[in-house]
Amino acid sequence: MVDLKHVGRIKATGRKCLVAFRTLPGDAYHCLVVPTENLPDDYHDSLIQLVESASGQSSNEFAEVLARAKFPDGSTMLPALHTQGRLVRLPTDAIEMTPNFQAKIGLDELNTIIAEQRGIAVDDLAVKDANNPNVEVSEVATVKDISTPGNADNVAKTTSSSVTQDKQPAVSALNENASAEEKAKFYRSQADKLAKEAAQFRRLAEDLVPTKKKSG
Repeated sequence: MVDLKHVGRIKATGRKCLVAFRTLPGDAYHCLVVPTENLPDDYHDSLIQLVESASGQSSNEFAEVLARAKFPDGSTMLPALHTQGRLVRLPTDAIEMTPNFQAKIGLDELNTIIAEQRGIAVDDLAVKDANNPNVEVSEVATVKDISTPGNADNVAKTTSSSVTQDKQPAVSALNENASAEEKAKFYRSQADKLAKEAAQFRRLAEDLVPTKKKSG
């Protein structure tokens, strides 16, 4: 299955969201997400089609294409989501990116990886205006804040079938009475799994921001 960028879920609820901005100007540890629960059907379907599109997947930040794309009613997506209060500000460590059914990584961890690959601080990752002169990121960031866990219970919905089926990988439990051979087999299995996930996240980060080659 092809990995999808910008798709995540809120850790506190496990519910789905789309990440519009991974970081904010002057606030590298908060992001803006679009919870997909309670969206009108035409909005929901349009957003899913957009995130799965070539333009959605080639964008560094999902907001870059939201600033250009339109809903069926003719409204531009990013300003419409902003004015309707459908953009939610959350801590980056409250969001888990889920590029496919098996893989997951904290948004804060992903931001750190991207910053390291670019050779910059996490504070410098923020997009300034998402190519949209009509909606400033700093203005959008004030729309709605549900940073407290209790307020997160009302947000997020499943995305399309290719993104949202909650299929978690089975994790074997290590019996405390296991033999040395069984423990060694378990540890090797877990190490192989983690190595595959690490490689997968590196590829995801590379797709978002290619590593700059050092000159000389």
